[in-house]
Amino acid sequence: MSQRILVVEDDAPIVRTLRINLRARGYEVDIATSGRAALAAVDELVPDLILLDLGLPDIDGVEVLRRVRRRSDVPIVVLTARSDADDKVEALDEGADDYVTKPFGIDELLARVRANLRRSLSAPAPLPPVHTDDFDLDFAALQARRDGRPVRLTPTEWKLLSELARHHGTVIPHTQLLQAVWGPAYGREANYLRVYANQLRRKLEPDPSHPRYLITEAGMGYCLRW
Repeated sequence: MSQRILVVEDDAPIVRTLRINLRARGYEVDIATSGRAALAAVDELVPDLILLDLGLPDIDGVEVLRRVRRRSDVPIVVLTARSDADDKVEALDEGADDYVTKPFGIDELLARVRANLRRSLSAPAPLPPVHTDDFDLDFAALQARRDGRPVRLTPTEWKLLSELARHHGTVIPHTQLLQAVWGPAYGREANYLRVYANQLRRKLEPDPSHPRYLITEAGMGYCLRW
């Protein structure tokens, strides 16, 4: 069965280019030119992957991303002319799986599509819950508690914790973590890891300045111990 891709884009030339190239590779292609149409299509069509433009005419693309993530874990590749790093971090933090800046090469975009579809098909089963003296993590329900009180973790924080927990007690190299959490095109953005590791320590560690659980191994990577 062909995989279904929902293209959420209001620029007609880009829509035409994506439709032609995706169909030529055997994908079924559906088009939504607004945020509202995209949200309806997610429920009705159940796509295997979404290509999401952030600059939509009715609802901001980040808000569309946020709403999709409340109901689905479908892979989402963001397409946007916004090149600011803060925009990229916001989209990834709300649950985007990858990020492509316009103008983009069609071969690169198709490679991102294939990679994210492969990852979604081979996604491992949810991890068992983690219980420590200071916090509890339920990966299946995506619920965290510290000292018995709920803690909100972002989708990106859950992805990072999941990868670390899957190899708990082992140092995971920077490149492996970046590609597992942000996608195959990443590998040098060690600053991303520093930012999110610090966020997680503030939320979970009893003393963030002297971490007990989320450990940095200088020049190597990160390790989650309990």
